[in-house]
Order: sequence, then C-alpha cells, then structure tokens
Amino acid sequence: MRIATLLRLLVVGSLFAGAASCGDESAGDGGAGVGGGSAHGPEGSTERAREVAEAWAGSNAARIWRERYFPMDDAVQLPEGAFRSKADERAYATQNFELGGPLPSRSPKEGEVRWRDGDALALPVSSARAAYEKLARGRNSGPSLVVTGARPGTMSLDTSRGPATVPAWLFTVKGYDTPLKRVAVAPSKLPRPPIGPLDQSTGFLQPLSGLSSMSRDERTVTLRAQHGACDKGPAVAVLETADNVVFSAGVRDPSDGPCTSEMRSKKVRVKLDRPVGDRMLLDALTGRPVPYDAPPGSPAPSWS
Repeated sequence: MRIATLLRLLVVGSLFAGAASCGDESAGDGGAGVGGGSAHGPEGSTERAREVAEAWAGSNAARIWRERYFPMDDAVQLPEGAFRSKADERAYATQNFELGGPLPSRSPKEGEVRWRDGDALALPVSSARAAYEKLARGRNSGPSLVVTGARPGTMSLDTSRGPATVPAWLFTVKGYDTPLKRVAVAPSKLPRPPIGPLDQSTGFLQPLSGLSSMSRDERTVTLRAQHGACDKGPAVAVLETADNVVFSAGVRDPSDGPCTSEMRSKKVRVKLDRPVGDRMLLDALTGRPVPYDAPPGSPAPSWS
C-alpha cells in the first residue's frame, strides 16, 4: 500500500519547549522524555516500520484486533476519595486485602462488552472470588484493605476499539462510600501477528514498554521507551499510514565506549500529524500492537 506520511524524528525542545515533566521515579530517570535527536540506525528503522505497516494493513490479525476485546486501561478503578490514609495506599500497592464478609457464590455466565457505536461482544464472566483473588495477592503482615462484600456491575475503560462498558465486580471496601471496581472478563487472545519480531542483535531498535496515555485530541501519544546508561535517552520515530501508526524506539547519541548494562526507561511524547482515530498503534521492533503501559504493581489486564 502507499505510505502516506514520511517517517520523521521529533526534535528535542522545538515541539515540547516548557512541557511538563512526565518522568518516572521507578525508572531512576527524572524529567520529561521527548522523542528526538539522532536515533541509532534511522535508515533501518524506516524500512522496518514500512514492513510492519504493510504486513498489518488489511490482515486477518488486524480484523481480529478491531473486533475483539483488548483493554488499554487499568483493570481496577478505585473508590472515590481513595486513599484516605498512607496505610490504605500501601495496602493497595502491596495488594494486601482481607475479607470481612461473604462474596457472592453465583455469577452471570456471560456478560457483554459494549462500545459506543453499539457493537457488543459476549464474554465469560469470572466469579467474585476469582476477581478478588486477583486483587488480594499480597498476604503480608502490613496494613490491609477490608472487603465486606461484592455485587455484579459495570465499569468504563479504554480498549483497542475505543471506550467500552465492561462487566465488573463492585467490591465494598470498609471505610469507603463507593465501590472498588474490578473487570470481570478476560482480554481476548491476541491474534498471531502477520510479521515476526525483529532480531534485537541488529541493534538499531530498542524495546518499547507500552502506551502510557493519549491526549484528548488523540494527536499526542505518550509511550514508555527503554535506553541505556550511556546515551542521551530514548528517541521514538513514527510512521503514519491510513491504517496504522508504527513507532520505532531507539536511543539518542549512544556511546561507543565502555558502558554498564543498566537499563532505564522514560516516557516519550510523540506528536502525530492527525488523530489516531481507529488506526492501530504498532511497535516496529516486535511487529505487534503496542500494549498498555501498566504502572508498577498495577493489576492491569494483559493481552501481550
């Protein structure tokens, strides 16, 4: 197919001067990461991005991606006002829950994931116990959140097909007036990609951890990319076509000298020529859809 837009590298400072920081303390690398500079081997990444875009365009895998349920959001939505204390915040971070009441023994066999355009997909619903156990994995002696009951309900989250209403278990948590919501359906199985991953020994592409956020106008995408200790941070090139947006992650100005093997990550903001819309977001390195970048310790669903 004809490639409508050139691959380009975003220049540090020229597009995001004065942008707010989106660094990640857990990555050990503060400050805002911005796509730009000279990515290692841009010629190779350009050709690879084109191959990925063309492989997915009109493929059976792309059809499955657009018809099934692939969440791009947290599997849990907290009660309003959470957290009321540092102890509760720590309990959630360590997944330390305890039961203070019975859970429903029965659950619906199926529930519908419903999108704004009216499309729906019936999926098996997990039991309240199974959903609770995905929350309560801590089992330590620290502070805990007490669940006193649960009822079936729904919650809204982002998916590969846009916002959707999905079946959920609504857990009553002691001390909170509104429930903690946990998705009650599993993601669909990822289709077999029409193109294989690139051999990382080639060196010109680096791992892309996932999608962190997207602006309301869908023209700025924030990704998490990896880089080493002896470079100037990650750079992300983008190739836009009518069907796909392909991201190629590399590093800016890598050192040729001795370096430690330490791996870091940083958020990178990439501006697009036009809104994402219904286009797929693809990773040039893996040849797969970009997964959701769940925060550390988050019980987000995973289809990757």
